[in-house]
Amino acid sequence: MAKTIKYLLVVLWFSACSQPTPPPQTVMAEEPAEVVSASLRLGAERTEVYLPMLEGKTVGIVANQTSFVGKTHLVDSLLKLGINVKHVFGPEHGFRGNVSRGKKIGESKDEKTGLKIVSLYGNNRKPAPENLEGLDVIIFDIQDVGVRFFTYISTMSYVMEACAEQGITMIVMDRPNPNGHYIDGPGMDKEFTSIIGQHQVPVVHGLTVGEYAKMVNGEGWLKDGIQCDLTVIEMENYSHYMTYPLPIKPSPNLPNLESIYLYPSLCFFEGTVVNEGRGTDKPFQQFGYPNMPNGNNTFTPKFIKGVAETPSFQDKECNGIDLSILSDDSLRNMAGINLDWLIQAYQGYPDKNKFFNKNFFDKLAGSTQLREQIIAGKTATEIRQTWETNLLQFKMKRKKYLLYP
Repeated sequence: MAKTIKYLLVVLWFSACSQPTPPPQTVMAEEPAEVVSASLRLGAERTEVYLPMLEGKTVGIVANQTSFVGKTHLVDSLLKLGINVKHVFGPEHGFRGNVSRGKKIGESKDEKTGLKIVSLYGNNRKPAPENLEGLDVIIFDIQDVGVRFFTYISTMSYVMEACAEQGITMIVMDRPNPNGHYIDGPGMDKEFTSIIGQHQVPVVHGLTVGEYAKMVNGEGWLKDGIQCDLTVIEMENYSHYMTYPLPIKPSPNLPNLESIYLYPSLCFFEGTVVNEGRGTDKPFQQFGYPNMPNGNNTFTPKFIKGVAETPSFQDKECNGIDLSILSDDSLRNMAGINLDWLIQAYQGYPDKNKFFNKNFFDKLAGSTQLREQIIAGKTATEIRQTWETNLLQFKMKRKKYLLYP
């Protein structure tokens, strides 16, 4: 009964927001959803393709907790197969995926294998020449979620650039993009380049990591237009309209498919005063702040080591909107960024001058435009219309690099 009431409140809240259906010329969704095929083979599972490339080579691996071949971590698998793995490079959240967002990680040693771990988050985002000394090949195998400000694709680009400069081959083990069935969001101005926006692509780009790497190379986006000696180990039996429930959460605050579908919309709240569920059991599945009007639930963010160590409004009760009651299918079929949640939260906040963290929000959005449009009172439909030309241009560019239907 309580869940039904919450669901009705969410529906009423959406109605009050007059949520528009994303215009078809803006959101380029693919075919209807298809359940993940039992015959799907990830790039890392196709050992018969890439093992011959590694024989007699000294290998570095960019990996984290998602880098599994069946039930075995890729690093462990390659070591058992006799591959000479020299050391591991860890992205944001660390090699084992247990470090909070934005927290700097120093060099360390993996307790299980004894391999040195070189952090690629913080001050050392691009491998230094000394980190690459003696390496013949670097493997990148990390599960991404298909969103510009999720930092793994930026890490991949930095590694590609370092490999190109040092003459090292890079192999990308391709994995599904759970948000690969559509393209949406504002583009990015070059002056806002950062770890949460390395290239001028929409927020939701609709590419796998392998396709994205090919685009980075093909479009000359590496420093001075240099080219990386790149090989993508493609998946078998994959398509962009396939529904892929991730077997391992890609970061501490993306615990399920609902959070991954909602991430492109709710991550904008990280550049505002609004809590997006960090410090609760529903990160990126609810949002709110103290005394937010028209909420359908309450929650109190807490300190959670390795997950949410500085959540906004820590230990303060927030009114908010619980989106976890919506089904995976309904969220997937939305196939677009929901701006109404952001607009309504701004309109209901009493001190508009303190709503945005200007610098961080603009980096997330890729320019000052979205923030300025919200302040000016633009509707979601009006804002989305300003994305159309860029999205159509990107769709044509993207087409050249697609590896799957």
